[in-house]
Amino acid sequence: MMTGVQHMHNLLRWVLLFFALWTIIKSMSGMSGSRSFGSSDKKPALFLMITADVQLLLGLVLYIGNGWFKVLTSGGAMAHAAQRFWAVEHIFGMLLSIILIHVGYSATKKDISDKSKFSRLFWFTLIGLIIILATIPWPFREAVGRGLFPGMS
Repeated sequence: MMTGVQHMHNLLRWVLLFFALWTIIKSMSGMSGSRSFGSSDKKPALFLMITADVQLLLGLVLYIGNGWFKVLTSGGAMAHAAQRFWAVEHIFGMLLSIILIHVGYSATKKDISDKSKFSRLFWFTLIGLIIILATIPWPFREAVGRGLFPGMS
């Protein structure tokens, strides 16, 4: 079962990256123009936020189910790069990025100018995406690398 959850978590990463790029592109085009902020501008950010929340739930299942919380509380996690990545860096980086995605989306609901909505959505999503890209276990990362797709080594 945990393998299936991990495969879903891996595949959903690509969906999340797609929605993040879509949100950034839509908000950039809104910042550069003088159009009003509409529901078509809000949808990519909503889809990104929902995908990030599902990723969080899947990640928490993996975090608890694979025993990373026990590793974190045992005291030896910080001494080993791979254990530190999984027990601390990955989860806290992703939590921070999800918070930023939520803050960016909530800015679209505020009674502020359309230019400010586009700008806030752009910056919060961009910073969140940078953190996500930094904390994904890409295949080129030595101790923690995972395949690009499920089943790949």
